[in-house]
Amino acid sequence: MSKKTRIELFLELAKPDQNWVSRRVKKDEFKGEYSDLYFENWCSWGRSDGNLAKQYVIEYDKSLTPWNRVDAIRLNGFNKWEKRTQNIKTDIKKHYKDKRCVILDTSGPEVDHKNWWKNDLAVMNSSTQKIEDFQPLSKAANDAKRQHCKICMRTGERFDAKKLWYPISYTQWGKAHNWKPNGCIWCFRYDPIDFRKHLKGK
Repeated sequence: MSKKTRIELFLELAKPDQNWVSRRVKKDEFKGEYSDLYFENWCSWGRSDGNLAKQYVIEYDKSLTPWNRVDAIRLNGFNKWEKRTQNIKTDIKKHYKDKRCVILDTSGPEVDHKNWWKNDLAVMNSSTQKIEDFQPLSKAANDAKRQHCKICMRTGERFDAKKLWYPISYTQWGKAHNWKPNGCIWCFRYDPIDFRKHLKGK
């Protein structure tokens, strides 16, 4: 597995909630597996023109010293300057209108964001959305997914497909959600069809 970026490490440590508001993370927590996040006076990976700031509002707690050092960092939601929407393009809705639920095989599905965290800028921008970013789910299946995704968000642990009597829990990675935009991939709830393709020979 490739090494996590500093942004991925910080999201994992800060554990932002469903509104992407995180706790206040003190600089002295940047040790051990999070030691790559450590800085002396100013946080280079959290600068206002960096990749983290392009997605999230960053708040800094600064010490009362003459050097104005950053002592703690928290996220306070999505960056409002980014073009972000919950809306789904009309052609995508039409594509899934007559499809059947990928879990219950029922008609009249809802159009589901595969990534329930909705932290992928390309998916949350109607001009860059793609058909494969979504899937048809019945209301019952979508409600169940919503419940399990909330648990994942609260605990940081992904849904275990063995609870549905599948022979594997996830197709790759472990139970921990890694807090990056594609961190939902390999979970049954993210894409049941792709998940089942990995069951051959299991």
